[in-house]
Amino acid sequence: MNKKDNSIVLFHEKQVRRYWDDEKELWYFSIVDIIEVLTGNQRPRKYWNDLKRKLSLEGSQLSEKIGQLKMQSIDGKHYKTDVLDTENLLRLIQSIPSPKAEPFKLWLAQVGYERIEETEDPELAIDRAMRTYLKKGYSKDWINQRLKTIEVRKELTDEWQERGVKEGLEFAILTDEITKAWSGKSIKSYKKFKGLKKQNLRDNMTNLELILNTLAEATTTEISKVKQPKTFSESKVVAQKGGDTAGKARKDIEQKTGKSVIT
Repeated sequence: MNKKDNSIVLFHEKQVRRYWDDEKELWYFSIVDIIEVLTGNQRPRKYWNDLKRKLSLEGSQLSEKIGQLKMQSIDGKHYKTDVLDTENLLRLIQSIPSPKAEPFKLWLAQVGYERIEETEDPELAIDRAMRTYLKKGYSKDWINQRLKTIEVRKELTDEWQERGVKEGLEFAILTDEITKAWSGKSIKSYKKFKGLKKQNLRDNMTNLELILNTLAEATTTEISKVKQPKTFSESKVVAQKGGDTAGKARKDIEQKTGKSVIT
């Protein structure tokens, strides 16, 4: 992968143009480039126009997800290019009859089946997460701490739901408040500091960072249970207090060690 945000990625020995939206935290890929890679068609734009019409006639909602961005062409000039984010690109691949697309289709079917299994037996999700982290080279101590954060996070979100906090934006706002209070950074600036994009922030924390983040969320849960906030604003104050508890612990550690916890 090229390290530049808005550049190209090599895929099956061919170049696929892409663009990183920092605000939405999404990659967007050139559709015609993907089609050329998967089909080998020498006229990928015509192939895409025909496929787009076909999808529209079939009532596919994918056309509503297509965006346009100016991307550099082989002549060096920038032209408006149809793009899709990763999720919708995978939906498009399912509509492309090509041997090269088959591995993606099989993978998507496998992932879907695994998610159904996990719904029926949540323990499978934990086992699968453990194996995935081990394959990525994480230590068992780190993995155990990471899995603990998932349990604590679930207790916190259950408490928020109990207090009428809405999933999505409100969850994100409260999480950001907790993170800022204990780390001194918003989630966005924290990820930027670590050089992350789509990667999960917690998967890139040290043991100590994970422990402090867990302390912040667990404390927020306990304060919320006692205070029983009735409005979102009150839950926001609770989140700040919970994060502040871990923030004081972080500052104390940094004072005693002489180095930053955030790394």
